[in-house]
Amino acid sequence: MSDQRDHGGNLDAAILRHGGSRADWADLSTGINPVPYPLPTLPPEAWTALPDRTAHDALIAAARAVWNVPEGRAILPVPGASSAIAHIPALAPAGRVHIPGPTYNEHAAAFARLGWQVDALAAPGQSATVLVHPNNPTGAFHHTLPTSPLTVLDESFCDVAPDRSHVASAPDTTLILKSFGKFWGLAGLRLGFVIGAPERLARLSDMLGPWPVAGPALHIGTCALSDTAWAEATRARLTADAAHLDTLMTRHGATLTGGTPLFRLYTVPDAAALQTRLARHHIWSRIFPYSPTWIRLGLPAPDRWAHIGAALA
Repeated sequence: MSDQRDHGGNLDAAILRHGGSRADWADLSTGINPVPYPLPTLPPEAWTALPDRTAHDALIAAARAVWNVPEGRAILPVPGASSAIAHIPALAPAGRVHIPGPTYNEHAAAFARLGWQVDALAAPGQSATVLVHPNNPTGAFHHTLPTSPLTVLDESFCDVAPDRSHVASAPDTTLILKSFGKFWGLAGLRLGFVIGAPERLARLSDMLGPWPVAGPALHIGTCALSDTAWAEATRARLTADAAHLDTLMTRHGATLTGGTPLFRLYTVPDAAALQTRLARHHIWSRIFPYSPTWIRLGLPAPDRWAHIGAALA
């Protein structure tokens, strides 16, 4: 990733500056579930054979069921939602795209790289719109969808609130992105999905080439998406943990500004100073170049709560 676009997860840079090993750090700079889906036993052919159609179809069936994807909509598994983000602007002639911000910055970068003009405000003449739902970092939901010739709806964090998804009602011109790494906590697997009209997804599939998703990802994704009991229990735990983090942060002067059960956005007097203070305790957080007062924290693993509390004391 380009160093010019800020992201969470850059723990190596924090270690270089503040010391310690990765095991010493609590990385709260991302919105990844710190209690990942337990890895199932994989058949040997998941590693040794090219991904087959049966495994691919099983994953799509699991995705269709868990997200209630209507008949007539196609599902394309991709090697991480970021891969789809990078390719989607090539599906239409370059023009003007409306991307209201602040939001996840890879969308604007992908469109700009392919010659699109990126507009923060809605205006006549725009042929594409990108909405992040719920938004990152504010957590705000979009209640209605635009009617642009191309609409990208990034629901990477929407599995914490499946009843808020637009999958069932989105128009044909909408491509919906789903992340696997966020809610299921297996970001290193590099698995994501695009849901939309079959014709557009066929073109996107051609861009990605054959076998874009690895065999282990097909099998693990199928198991995880099919495990509705795990998902329900995880939503309850994330909601409780988010409330606990809010209590810790507001007790020490932060104001809750937004977020989701996977990450919380706080307003503080000096976000950079708080980030440095936490980093000295080997806790990594996310701040933003456009706001001197916003700091975003993901949830800690269950064994890290005492670590967080001690750093804030």
